[in-house]
Amino acid sequence: MSLRQLLLRLPRYLGVSGSPRRLWWSSSLDTISSVGSWRGQSSRSPAHWNQVVSEAEKIVGYPTSFMSLRCLLSDELSNIAMQVRKLVGTQHPLLTTARGLVHDSRHNLQLRGLVVLLISKAAGPSSMNTSCQNYDMVSGIYSCQRSLAEITELIHTALLVHRGIVNLNELQSSDGLLKDMQFGNKIAILSGDFLLANACNGLALLQNTKVVELLASALMDLVQGVYHENSALAKENHITEDIGISTWKKQTFLSHGALLAKSCQAAMELAKHDADVQDMAFQYGKHMAMSHKINSDLQPFIKEKTSDSMAFNLNSAPVVLHQEFLGRDLWIKQIGEAQEKGRLDYAKLRETIKAGKGVTSAIDLCRYHGNKALEALESFPPSEARSALENIVFAVTRFS
Repeated sequence: MSLRQLLLRLPRYLGVSGSPRRLWWSSSLDTISSVGSWRGQSSRSPAHWNQVVSEAEKIVGYPTSFMSLRCLLSDELSNIAMQVRKLVGTQHPLLTTARGLVHDSRHNLQLRGLVVLLISKAAGPSSMNTSCQNYDMVSGIYSCQRSLAEITELIHTALLVHRGIVNLNELQSSDGLLKDMQFGNKIAILSGDFLLANACNGLALLQNTKVVELLASALMDLVQGVYHENSALAKENHITEDIGISTWKKQTFLSHGALLAKSCQAAMELAKHDADVQDMAFQYGKHMAMSHKINSDLQPFIKEKTSDSMAFNLNSAPVVLHQEFLGRDLWIKQIGEAQEKGRLDYAKLRETIKAGKGVTSAIDLCRYHGNKALEALESFPPSEARSALENIVFAVTRFS
């Protein structure tokens, strides 16, 4: 199957699904026991995530917050945006995604492209290969690497749009009208396909077979990861599967880490770096993405201001680890005790989980992956770009 065929068939592979509402499990916590002392020093890390991103954007030469703007402002997507306006007043998740594309206060949507640019600058040109010397370079980054960063963002954004497709089979009366959800799904598929098609065209223009293979492989990983996520979904009061933390990590890498890891590796390939440098870039992308995902999973449990009624993902790292320590039978009992009139009382369950070891263990696991990302950076020469990559790790592994 060609890359274009893979990209355009992706929505079919993903199927239709609502937001994840359940989680996985296993029996080994071998990685947590090896965390050791945390490498990050609070004095070295900026106080706020926005500050980290802002400083990093200055290093790469332009604000990556607008990396996909050329595509988003195209005539084709402008026509789609006019259709999206018809969803205003409904509860279709495409509206939330669209708002995030226009105004993302935490810059999460553009993080992958920023990391690709930073690691490109940190590595610099290959000293062993002079074939890239005639390539355009701005702020220490090749133009082809900037294109790769944009492609990475397009793919990620398209996946966000496609994953917001509503499972019509699970609609409830409180979710709104069926016709609104059907219309929203059609627009989500159309806009996601458009972004993926643009990513495909961009990859072709890079004229590098290995890079195309890496990004195609990342897409297949995403498809597999999202498929397993969807198959693990269950209604709040029907928790049936028992999957452990080791399996959770594998699936999380597929659905959240593979794209960044392989994009970082592809950036090194474009600069003609050797296999060792490519592997270190891959390792940084992998472990930084894992750490970032765990940080996101932890937010409902560590935020000072959290709505008591706010739902959290029962497939998130703290919940998985909580069940791992607790045991299957006690976990099912706690789920039952948190039921109220047939619905899950998230406030009560959240306090139960916070009283256990799941949250602190998830913090340890987040820092473990942060340490591994920092270790990978040691193979790159000291520079402001490398420091920015370190600061990103520090920002996602600080919890005080």
